[in-house]
Amino acid sequence: MSVTTPRPPLSIYAELTPNPATMRFVSSRQLLPEGRVLEFLALEQATGVSPLAEKVFNLPMTTAVFIGTNFVTVTKNDVVSWDLVQLELREFIQDHLRTDGRVLYDDVPAKELADANDRATSHVEPTGEDDAKIIAVLDEYVRPAVENDGGHIAFRSFKDGLVTVTLRGSCSGCPSSLVTLKGGIENLLKQMVPGVREVVAEEL
Repeated sequence: MSVTTPRPPLSIYAELTPNPATMRFVSSRQLLPEGRVLEFLALEQATGVSPLAEKVFNLPMTTAVFIGTNFVTVTKNDVVSWDLVQLELREFIQDHLRTDGRVLYDDVPAKELADANDRATSHVEPTGEDDAKIIAVLDEYVRPAVENDGGHIAFRSFKDGLVTVTLRGSCSGCPSSLVTLKGGIENLLKQMVPGVREVVAEEL
């Protein structure tokens, strides 16, 4: 007679991010395949794609939902403070994952899923050795720290010494993201990839 070991109960905990408008809700269970990220900037974008994002958008203060491998970053408006909604939102996400469990609908049209992934922006395909080096540095040294803050960074282009990246999730609109971009990421890439002279964030 085999004994089935029960799965540990799913839990969610909330973390502040450098962006005062966003909060990161970390799941003890994987939500998306490694490396996939999805971003929804309105309920209409989430409809028919992610039941989790749909439900979060039904809360009136929600303005954006960003889903990573094991976290959900929620951006709110200025009407309410996190002190008033943090616990409710944590329990709301936790209840959905415990009862419904779905992050994505089973029959999501490929285009809508691709659009959500494109909004969150994965790296573009490297076109040369320098592009590949920049992506490797971002993946090894930058992306883990950015994702720990509920955000995401992706390489867009490298031309004439200028590296362009996108910053999403909690990084989007964050007052400290420019400081991090210039003081941290730019200096790191200058040291590790000859030819890099400046790093800028793509305007979305």
